[in-house]
Amino acid sequence: MLREIRYAVRALWLNKVFALVAILCLAFGIGINTTIFSVVDGVLLKPFDFRDPERLVVLHDRHVKSGENNNTGIGWPNYLDLRQSATSYSEIAACGYRSLTLSDGEEPERFAGSLIDANLFSMLGVTPALGRNFREEENRPGAPGVVLLSDELWKRRYNGDRGILGRSILVNGKASTVVGVMPPRFKFPENQMLWVPLAPLVQQGLRTDRNITVFARLKSGVTLARANAEAKSIAATLATDHPAENQGWTTTVRTLRREFIPPDVRLVILAMMGAVTCVLLIACANVANLMLARAASRHREIAIRSAIGAGRGRIVRQLLTESVVVALAGGALGIIVAHWGLNLLDAAIPAENKPPYYIHWSIDGVALTYTLVISMLTGIVFGLAPALQTAHGNLQDALKEGVRGTGAGGRRNKLRSTLVIAEVAMSLVLLVAAALFVRSFMAINSADSGLDESRLMTMRVYLPGDPYNSDDAKRQRLEDLVRRIEGLPGVEAATASNTIMMGGGGNVDGVIAEGVDVPHGEEPQLFFAGVTAHWFKTHGIPILKGRDFSETEASDSSAVAVVNLAFAKKLWPKQDPIGRRFRLLTDPSAHWITVIGTTKNVNVGGLDDKDNPAAAFLPYLYVPARNNGITIRVQGDPARIVPGARREIHAADPGLPLFDVWTMRQVRERDYWQFGLFSKMFTVFGALALLLALVGVYGVISYGVGQRTHEIGVRMALGARSEDVLRMIVGQGIGLAGIGIGVGLLGAFGAGRVLSSLLWGTSPADPVSFATIALLLTATAAAASWFPARRAAAVDPMVALREE
Repeated sequence: MLREIRYAVRALWLNKVFALVAILCLAFGIGINTTIFSVVDGVLLKPFDFRDPERLVVLHDRHVKSGENNNTGIGWPNYLDLRQSATSYSEIAACGYRSLTLSDGEEPERFAGSLIDANLFSMLGVTPALGRNFREEENRPGAPGVVLLSDELWKRRYNGDRGILGRSILVNGKASTVVGVMPPRFKFPENQMLWVPLAPLVQQGLRTDRNITVFARLKSGVTLARANAEAKSIAATLATDHPAENQGWTTTVRTLRREFIPPDVRLVILAMMGAVTCVLLIACANVANLMLARAASRHREIAIRSAIGAGRGRIVRQLLTESVVVALAGGALGIIVAHWGLNLLDAAIPAENKPPYYIHWSIDGVALTYTLVISMLTGIVFGLAPALQTAHGNLQDALKEGVRGTGAGGRRNKLRSTLVIAEVAMSLVLLVAAALFVRSFMAINSADSGLDESRLMTMRVYLPGDPYNSDDAKRQRLEDLVRRIEGLPGVEAATASNTIMMGGGGNVDGVIAEGVDVPHGEEPQLFFAGVTAHWFKTHGIPILKGRDFSETEASDSSAVAVVNLAFAKKLWPKQDPIGRRFRLLTDPSAHWITVIGTTKNVNVGGLDDKDNPAAAFLPYLYVPARNNGITIRVQGDPARIVPGARREIHAADPGLPLFDVWTMRQVRERDYWQFGLFSKMFTVFGALALLLALVGVYGVISYGVGQRTHEIGVRMALGARSEDVLRMIVGQGIGLAGIGIGVGLLGAFGAGRVLSSLLWGTSPADPVSFATIALLLTATAAAASWFPARRAAAVDPMVALREE
């Protein structure tokens, strides 16, 4: 074997052009394959770094009428009842998401934090790298404040000072003792930077405040189906005992992996893996074609080897060894390509949309092993057919034909043509997928959000600590901030809310329309937000009918609302909504709210929300919050107002952290960044496939021209014109492409249906995409055939016949 490897290296060294082209083809194919495999491994294959992660599950409440995918958290009282009644779990714990502000430095800083049960991390099997976990007595109402820090926060804000343990710091304005620092990279459940006990902050929560995520560990022998059945049974009991809050709701259980890696993410990852596998197969087809062409010139050599005693098995092994050497060289170069690919992928994901901490990809030992295995398999795949054909050639014919030995030429040509057809078909599938994603990106990029975005600046402000415990204190502070900002030069209007348009926030609740009978538990779940004055003026949303809030109505808890057309149609189809009343299902005061105005539908939740949600806007005091958005309409460039707004907010209260400062256009782009990423990645995959297909068509036609020199000379001697030869050769290339296009269209239709859930505003059978790509591949085949055709048309009949 070592002798054969040395011979293979020498043989490739003597054919440098062949070796270079083959290695480069495989390097790109294997390189991007390794890139995406690293992502697949990091997202789908690597086990979570918890104790027995396969037994960890997550519980959610779900409104029965809202669909399988509309899951929410669980209310605090419901969680306590669930924890007491459930028997399927050895441990159960909960956490809630919360913005947490550190104000023990010169500038207050807001971080993504979490409220957790004392036993959550021990249930996961994770212990602090420094200090300890929370104790049970620290997770009770009235307990002294304690906090756990992430390793990143500890090193960045406190310079990795080990003396941080026992130090008191201000968390949301409350003195809290640092009891531990978590291990490096740990940021459970997503990218949280610090943690505080859960119970002291949610003890007053209602059953309808479904904002707690419940984690549990299944007992040994308990199946997911049994846990689900028990959860639904407990939910039914709660609906009977507390019908006003729980009627129409159920509880579901799913694995931690299903929770952390939902189906749409899995589909994207697998679609990318399928795409790069196609690219690798196209690269293999190209190299197989090169091997077949090279084998033609080596047919006499192989025949002589056989004649002096080499068995067919030995010849096949030698040829496969050469293939594997080429593949391993391509794989080695592919590792560099993969490293570049991962760097480009990381750079393409916005910093604020980085994956959760438990998703991490790199060129590690697993990826290197995969590269080695895929290189070996690739060498066998593209080398086996040429090796078998060459080894099974006719010895007598080969020796009689001399250096022109082409005894198996017909079979080789058929195989080469078949490989090119497969290349074109796979290229079409990839290019159509890329076109669909590009069309989706263009559609969502140009979609009308319903807002005049050009002069809007947004920012978020958090109201921490005891001074903002009361709803009225929150309202007064926000109204003060809005007045200060509206007084800045260049500001036309400003407003505040618990939501930012297309940026998240707001609430969803069951809605009851006066005079409309709906069975309890089946009330429609609709979006609503609390806003201060000038909301519609600031956003440039016209009141279509009725009127806007007055200053007084916006400042108190007046029972009035402005709703969009979708909301009105949902509750009062074909009726005038002005003057009609509704109430929120979970409003303890059961106020009837009167509709005073209607607006057009706008993308409240974001552009990737394909259905404009029904939305109602109420005075701010209906849904006061600590985390609030401020939107400012300015004259000119909106970014110019940021220093002045920051200065005014600091002057009002130096303890208020300001974060997520974006223009409305940036908010919009953050909302659909993934569509741009998909279109870029699949465009790269498709472009590589197109390039490889072009090389394949050129190689087959060029090789065919070389073999048909005598035939072409005879044709021209008998009167064929150069144009006839051109038409014949180009027609051959277009014919091969046409068969590949026909096969590829069938595959593209299937791929479009699989990817349909990832598209926006584009049909999976989009005729523009299919027609454009089919024409592009036809033109590519014609271009690739043109140069060999010109060479054929220039054949001198006398020279061709004399050579024969």
